[in-house]
Amino acid sequence: MKLAISTEGNSVSAHFGRCPSYTIVDIKDGEVVNKEVIDNPGHRPGFLPEYLSEKGVECVIAGGMGPRAQTLFHQKNITPIIGIQGPVDEVIDKFINQELEKGEDLCDHPHSETRCTQKKSVQNQKEINTQKKVCFTAQGDSIEDEIDPRFGRAAYFLIYDPQTKSIESTENPNKDQMQGVGIKSAQFLANNNVGTLFTGRVGPKAEAVLQSSNVYAVTGMSGTVKDVLKKYSLEVK
Repeated sequence: MKLAISTEGNSVSAHFGRCPSYTIVDIKDGEVVNKEVIDNPGHRPGFLPEYLSEKGVECVIAGGMGPRAQTLFHQKNITPIIGIQGPVDEVIDKFINQELEKGEDLCDHPHSETRCTQKKSVQNQKEINTQKKVCFTAQGDSIEDEIDPRFGRAAYFLIYDPQTKSIESTENPNKDQMQGVGIKSAQFLANNNVGTLFTGRVGPKAEAVLQSSNVYAVTGMSGTVKDVLKKYSLEVK
C-alpha cells in the first residue's frame, strides 16, 4: 500500500491541492518500508490524481479536498481520506493500526455546507484542563497587552503552563499568510499541547480542528491577558 499525505511542516495540511509538500509512504505487512517528502508539483485541475496514480499511490490523506478532486481520485482507484489532522507520523501509525477515521472536511470549498459545532464554556479555573497548556490571543507579547479578538490572525499567542505557572510569548507564525490561517493556527496550538484557548472569535473550520484536538475555545474575551488570567485564577510566577 502506498499513501500520499498532504504535508505542512510535520503535520497533515488542511488542503490537499495547495499543501507545500506530500509525504509518500510505502507500507508492507504493517511496516513502513519507505517514506519520502516531495514538493507539491503544482495544483492544476485533474493533474494530481494522474500524477500520484503514476507513482503507484492507492490512498490519499488530507485535512480537506473538494468533491471534484475526490471523484477524480476514485476514478484512478485512489481512496481519499479527508478530515484528518495532526502529526504525520501519528497519522501513519493510526492508518497501519486501522484506527484512522474520516472526519469533516477542514477546508472551505465553494457551495459546501458548514455544520455547526458546539462550544464548551469554561466557567472557572477548576474546569480548565491543568494537564495541558492555556493559550491567549494577544495584540502584544506581554500579559499587559489586550486580548486579540482574532484567532487565526492574532499578533501573538501567549501560552500559559499550569504546571510551572509560567507564560511564554510566541509571535503567530500564520498571521500574514494568505489563506487557511485559522486552521493552521489551530494545528499550531494542538501541536503545542494546548487544551484551552481564550480569544475573541473563532471561525467554523478552525473550531472543527480545535474540537477534534480537544482544544476548548472560550470566545468573546476582551480586556488584557492579565485580566483574563485573574478572572480564571491562573497565577503567573
